Amino acid sequence: MRKAIVVWGGWKGHEPEECAGVVGDILRKNGFSTEVTGDLGILGSPDIAKADLLVPIITGERLEKAHADALVEAVRGGLGLGGPHGALATSFKESAPFRYVSGVTWVSHPGNIIDFRVNITKQNDPIVEGIPDFDYRSEQYYLHYDPTVEVLATTTFSGEHDEAARNVVMPVVFKRHFGQGRVFYSALGHIAAEYEHTDMREILRRGLLWAARG
Repeated sequence: MRKAIVVWGGWKGHEPEECAGVVGDILRKNGFSTEVTGDLGILGSPDIAKADLLVPIITGERLEKAHADALVEAVRGGLGLGGPHGALATSFKESAPFRYVSGVTWVSHPGNIIDFRVNITKQNDPIVEGIPDFDYRSEQYYLHYDPTVEVLATTTFSGEHDEAARNVVMPVVFKRHFGQGRVFYSALGHIAAEYEHTDMREILRRGLLWAARG
């Protein structure tokens, strides 16, 4: 049985504990032995490298350099890394090693909670296959991302809330390889209620299964 570790923490506005509980339930229903914990100290444990998937649902917080370097090497060696919204984009923003392996950093969400469109851009990829373009209400994330990512879905900024972002096409869902490891990210999932959106939840489920070792 594959092992997943879901770690939650940081800013409460993202409902990290509640979201981690939902993610843990998704993974258990898909055959994982899943540990859900609010103990960030686990990121310094050798158990991380032995797991098959790590989902950090964390906004802010600090990651010691030794732990960050070990995490980079664990992913390079085959540990899967992934998650929704703040999972990779807002976790440990001061950690260069974590930014390197995650491949994404949140920088803004003009207008805060708004309605926007998610466009599936790679219909033949198994993570999004059969899922049509859909409307979504949340924070429309403006991201800085690694050039190696393979974009599966995008959103276009209207410019209504920030003229500087007008007509910018931004990744919403992507995957990437990092050594022997795989990284998956979806910008959707600001709070736990958003996991009730059928397409958001299915993309996340498929993406995490893809990222997991084995």
